[in-house]
Amino acid sequence: MKTVLILTAGFGDGHNAAARNLREALELSSPEVEVTVADLYERSYKRLNHLARKAYLGAVRYAPKLWAGFFKLLDRSPWLADGRGLARLQQSLAALIEEVRPDCVVSTYPTYAHLIHGLFRDHCERPFRLVTIITDARSINSVWHRAPSDRFVVCDDATAGVLQRAGIERDCIAPLGFPVSPWFAKAPPNPPARPQPGRRLRVLYVINTGRKKCGKAIDRLLEIPDVEITVTVGRYSELKKKLAKRARKFEGRLHLLGWTNQMPQLLLSSHVVIGKAGGAAVQEAIAARCPMIINQVIPGQEEGNARLLEDLGAGAVVNGKKEAARWVRQLAEDGGDLWSQWRARLEKISRPDAALRIAQLILDECDRANHCSRPEKLPACPAINGETGASESGARFRPPARLNRRTAQPLLCDFHIHTNYSDGKLTVSEVVDFYGARGFDCICITDHWTDSRRLIGKLSRLTPFTLSYDQIEEYFEVLAREARRAWRRYEMLVLTGLEFNKDGPTRKSTAHLLGLDLQSPISPRLDLMETIQRIHAQGGLAVAAHPHIMKSDWARDSLYLWDHQEAFAPVIDAWEIANRNNLFTPVSLRRLPFLANSDFHKPKHIYSWKTLLHCEKNADAIKSCIRKNEKVSITLYRREEKQATVAERLHQWEQPRLPLDRGFSTAKRLAVSTAR
Repeated sequence: MKTVLILTAGFGDGHNAAARNLREALELSSPEVEVTVADLYERSYKRLNHLARKAYLGAVRYAPKLWAGFFKLLDRSPWLADGRGLARLQQSLAALIEEVRPDCVVSTYPTYAHLIHGLFRDHCERPFRLVTIITDARSINSVWHRAPSDRFVVCDDATAGVLQRAGIERDCIAPLGFPVSPWFAKAPPNPPARPQPGRRLRVLYVINTGRKKCGKAIDRLLEIPDVEITVTVGRYSELKKKLAKRARKFEGRLHLLGWTNQMPQLLLSSHVVIGKAGGAAVQEAIAARCPMIINQVIPGQEEGNARLLEDLGAGAVVNGKKEAARWVRQLAEDGGDLWSQWRARLEKISRPDAALRIAQLILDECDRANHCSRPEKLPACPAINGETGASESGARFRPPARLNRRTAQPLLCDFHIHTNYSDGKLTVSEVVDFYGARGFDCICITDHWTDSRRLIGKLSRLTPFTLSYDQIEEYFEVLAREARRAWRRYEMLVLTGLEFNKDGPTRKSTAHLLGLDLQSPISPRLDLMETIQRIHAQGGLAVAAHPHIMKSDWARDSLYLWDHQEAFAPVIDAWEIANRNNLFTPVSLRRLPFLANSDFHKPKHIYSWKTLLHCEKNADAIKSCIRKNEKVSITLYRREEKQATVAERLHQWEQPRLPLDRGFSTAKRLAVSTAR
C-alpha cells in the first residue's frame, strides 16, 4: 500500500482544486494507494484562518494595487511566507506526517515546502519524497521554489523556463500540466459545433466577484442575436433572484445555475467561457478546449494566467462589460472563423489527462521513497500550550480491518445528511470523506427537495437552501460516482436520497419525508401517499423526518405525519426516534419502527444520535433490517475524548466486549458492548 499526503490551503480556488483532482486521479490510477488531503491552516488556526481568508479575498477585490505590492514584496522577501512564526502550523504538520507516515507528500501551497525543510534541516534525511504542484502559470512567486523539493510540477514549458532561470535543475521540473479533473480526459458528450448564422453561440458566464455589475454585462450579451448564456452564480442567492427576472424575459436563452459539480461538462459543451483568471479556471478552460474571455485579473499570481491565453492567441482579456460583449459578438457573427482559430490553438496545448499523468509521477516517487531509513519518530516540535494542533477536518483515513460483509455485523449508519446542493456546508465528496474517515458503514445523502406549489418550492429557484430543479439529474449522477469512490476507498455504502419538504403555513400542515436509496428522481409535486408509493416502487424506504416537537434545536416543527398516523403508519417504513440531539419518546411509546439520524448540515452535527444496525453490509440487507426493525438500536456519537471516559468505565466493569479492531468507531464499540 502506497501512502500519499496532499497538503492544501483555502487561499484561492486553485490550491484546493488541484488537491481534490489529484486525490481522484490517484484513486483511479491505483487501488493500492491511500490518500489523505489536509488543510493545515484550517485545522491549526480555524477562526483566525477564516478571518485571514476573508481579508485575502477583500484585498484582491477592493485593493488590487495594494495586493500587487504585497505580492512583489513576497517575491523579493520570501521569508514573509516561508512559515516562520507559524509554530502551531509546523507542529500540526509534524504530527500529521508522523501519523500518516507518507511515502510521498504533495504540496499545492508554497508554505508547506518551507515547513518541511525546517523540520528536517538539522535532524535527519527526509523519509519521504516531496512533490510541489505550482498552481500558477508564468508569473511564479519565488516562495514556490525557494525551498527544496524533489519534483516541481508546472503547467507548461514556459513556466518550466521561469524555474530554470531561477536556478532549479531541469531534471527536477515536470511540465505535465495543471491537475484538472480526470473527467476532462473523457470524450466530450456534446462538443460544440462551429458557430454559424442561425445557430446559437453557447456562452458560459462564471460569476466569482464583481456581482453588482454582472446584470448589465449579461443584458449586453443578450442583445446579441443567437447567443445562449448559462450563468453560474454559486451560493449567491440574492443575485440569482435578481437574474431570474431576466431569465423569464429571455426564456430559452438565459439559464441560471447555483453551485454545481458539473463544471467540466459545462465547459466541454460551451463555445466560450467568461470569468476571472484563476489558475484552476484558466487551466480547466484549456483542458476543455473552450476559448476564454477574462474579465478580472488579480494582480500578481493571476497575471501570468491571463498572459498565457493572450500569448497563445486563444482568448481575450477585457476591461469592462462593453468589451466582453464586443468579443462575443465577433465570435457569433464572423461565421466562426475567430472561434475556430482560438479552439485550434487550445487543441495544441490542452492536457485534459494532466491529473492522471501527475498521479503516475507521484506513484513513481512513492516507489523511490527509502522505507528502510524511515525514523521511528519525526523531530519533535515545541508544543503550543500543550495542544497538538490536530483537527478532525484533516483526520487520516485508516483502512479498517472489516468483518466479512456477507455476515451480520454491527453497522454504524446515518440516513439524514445534507450537502451544499441544498443548505449543507460540505460538498458531496467532502461529506463522503468526513464520514468515511470516521469508520461509518452506511450513509444516505438526503438534500431538500421542495414542492413547487408551496411557497418554499416557488422560492427554490431563487435560494440555495433547496435542491434546484435544473440540478436533480446532476445530483443523482454525482452521488452515484461518489458512492463508487466511497466503497472503493472506505468500504462505506452511500445511498442516494431526498428529503421531500411539504411545508404548510402551520406546523400541523407541514411534513418532511425522507426517501432512502432512490434510483431516480421523484416529482416533488406528488402528494405524500403517492410519493411513498413511488419510493417503494424503486425499492426505497420512506422515513418520517423529525415527526414530533423539536426542543433542542431551532427548527420548524413538522407534525402532519404524526397527526395522521392512522393513514401513514401502515406505509411508512420508519420514524425518526432521534434527530440530532432531539429524542422523540412518543415514537417509542407507540412502538413504531425507528431510526436515529444527525440531520447533518455542518461538521459539528456529527456529534449526535446515530443508528446501529446488525445485519449484512449491503443495501438490501440494511433496508430489510430497517423494515423489520429487528436488531436496530440507537447510539450517541461523541468526541473521542468524551467517549474514552465511558470506555474506561466499561472496561472497569469488565463487561464482555467485542475486539477493538480498526473497523469500529468508538461510538459503535460502546453501543455494541453496552448492548451485550
